[in-house]
Amino acid sequence: MKSFEIFLSLLATIPDPRRAEGKLYQLPHILLFSILAVASGANSYRGIRTFIRVHRQKLNEAFAISWKRAPAHTSIRFILHGLKAGDVETAFRDHASNLNDDETIAGIRALALDGKALKNSFDAFNDAKARQVLSAFATDTALVLAHIEIDEKSNEIPAAQKLFAEIDLANRVVTLDATHCQKNDPSLRLPVGIETVSA
Repeated sequence: MKSFEIFLSLLATIPDPRRAEGKLYQLPHILLFSILAVASGANSYRGIRTFIRVHRQKLNEAFAISWKRAPAHTSIRFILHGLKAGDVETAFRDHASNLNDDETIAGIRALALDGKALKNSFDAFNDAKARQVLSAFATDTALVLAHIEIDEKSNEIPAAQKLFAEIDLANRVVTLDATHCQKNDPSLRLPVGIETVSA
């Protein structure tokens, strides 16, 4: 399927955790089909396998592959658990950047940074706080360009500074929560030339 070629090529840049020999299923397709399965409502490895099994023939035709059966849910779990989060994030940032390249009609490029707690990530049994993620959202294209996990003993401010260093902020209006408006610490200031609006 032509519309997925660039995305599949980016997924192919993610190192495969499996040994080189004996691979029946290509990593980019496993990742893409897992994404499609989750977008369709799957919330488990068995659910991903069921999606691939049910749609296998159509997926074979659409992507010019010849899978005779869906991979086992244990294989899907092994592959997904073996991936490095940083490698996956890099591929997704590249993909979002490609989608976000076109100029907007109004000529204004806005980037909103906001932190959210991940649903169901609180673990009372192990006394673990809910995990928080800071996302960079391009409001003109409705794309999440990047996200970063906020350290449990920290807050959004250092995470935002790290994101500023990693993504392209040129010619953008950046919006953040009022918590980022701290003037006393020079290390918390935005890079020169970045315009901010407190939300």
